[in-house]
Amino acid sequence: MATLALAQDNAFGQPLESQLRSCVLAGWMCDAMGVDREVRDTSYWVALLRYIGCTGHAHEVATLFGDEIAIRAQTLVHDAANPPEVIRDVIEYATAGRSPEQRDAIVALIQTTAPQWAVHNFTSGCEVGDMLLRRLAFGEPVRTALAFTFERWNGKGYPAHAAGETIPLPMRLVHLTHDMEAIGRRFSTDQAMQAVTDRRGRTYDPALADVFIAHGRAWLERLKTVEPWDAVLAMEPRPHQRLEGATLDEALLVAADFVDMKSPFMNGHSRRCAQLVVDTARVLGLPDAEVTALRQAALVHDLGTTAVPNSIWDKPGPLTRAEFDRVELHPLLTEQMLRRSTALAPISGLASAHHERGDGSGYHKRLKADAADLAAAVLAVAEVYVGLTADRADRPAHTPADAATELGRLEASGALDARACRAVLVAAGHGVAPEAAASRPRHPGGLSGREVEVLRLAARGLKTQTIADQLFISPKTADHHIQHIYTKIGVSTRAAAALWAMQHAVV
Repeated sequence: MATLALAQDNAFGQPLESQLRSCVLAGWMCDAMGVDREVRDTSYWVALLRYIGCTGHAHEVATLFGDEIAIRAQTLVHDAANPPEVIRDVIEYATAGRSPEQRDAIVALIQTTAPQWAVHNFTSGCEVGDMLLRRLAFGEPVRTALAFTFERWNGKGYPAHAAGETIPLPMRLVHLTHDMEAIGRRFSTDQAMQAVTDRRGRTYDPALADVFIAHGRAWLERLKTVEPWDAVLAMEPRPHQRLEGATLDEALLVAADFVDMKSPFMNGHSRRCAQLVVDTARVLGLPDAEVTALRQAALVHDLGTTAVPNSIWDKPGPLTRAEFDRVELHPLLTEQMLRRSTALAPISGLASAHHERGDGSGYHKRLKADAADLAAAVLAVAEVYVGLTADRADRPAHTPADAATELGRLEASGALDARACRAVLVAAGHGVAPEAAASRPRHPGGLSGREVEVLRLAARGLKTQTIADQLFISPKTADHHIQHIYTKIGVSTRAAAALWAMQHAVV
């Protein structure tokens, strides 16, 4: 869970450990207040997982603001219970560098659509987050608290405008510690203490604000000397649960889906990579331990993509050099996050080498891939094949045949390992009939064939009109299909539908 917290920091443009530091503050608050064990334990998990649904609406935020990571970083320090301040920050960010005419149009759009947009996107984040929490087997206290992630004490939050003690105590507590950590780190302890005083009774529960006013200065200074990772692990509620076997596998699937929710063009990417590397390992006859390591590495190899804004991942044209420089950071960040965990450190090198190449043309280290490391070569080739056969913002998906041709070219140039290329192609069904295809249920969830087509397009973030145009149906029919799909699979937002589609291999 601490590794997921680091990934959420990436998604909000924060230094790794921001949420860990907030969790430590929450623990000290609980100690000072003498709360019962359930409140303390719930506060711990809420602090770590507060933004677990954030990738679910990254695409929508980026569509309006461009770099969604930068705007999210800004929102972490403004007063979320003071709408004029929020709107002022949003307008300032959204209109930066625009002409007066463009600025006027953007301001008008924000002023007329902001409330509805906020309700939809915060609902989406909460819905996706709860789906992931259920899969991680968290109980009602944690799930209930996280449903109030974007609410505020004075009722000016979203999506339900819940107020006061209607918001569970653990979430009220984490609202305070998250904000104070961000303000104290980005500005100063003095500004954090001034903020909690100014926002007392509006943004924060006044009783909690009083506790922080009494102890917060000492806590923020003490926090500068604490190693957050170690402190959070030491605070973990007992009995400690060690993830292994099926529980570890499900946790890594959650991490994979959390990452792949970020962009409609990534939906299901990590799952497809994991399946392909397992099938390839079987073709090569690799031992079970290597198969397991490959699958785990494939599921989390893209953790670092959470640090790259959707304005880059979803860009319909070629990237600039500066944009690609940011892309090149994601394997490094994957390595940094995984090596923190004792359980995941053994796969950190494998997971973070998926863009290295045999001729040294890859990244992030630009080392020549070790020809003896067959597992790393398999993941690198599988990642290329899966990427080629999926739609990307700047191109449609390659056919399997064209992807196979491209792998052959990369093999011939020395960029990809020959054994790995040939085994991946066999595993992908080139020249061999795939055995699993015939037995897989065709339409999960009781969806019709047409509904599956609509769901795949909706999961990519396409608007109703575009879906209608692509399927040669009326917008009214397309909307009817979308609403029927949502009812059948039990969701209410695009992001939740995309997550369901990933879980059920529809995308």
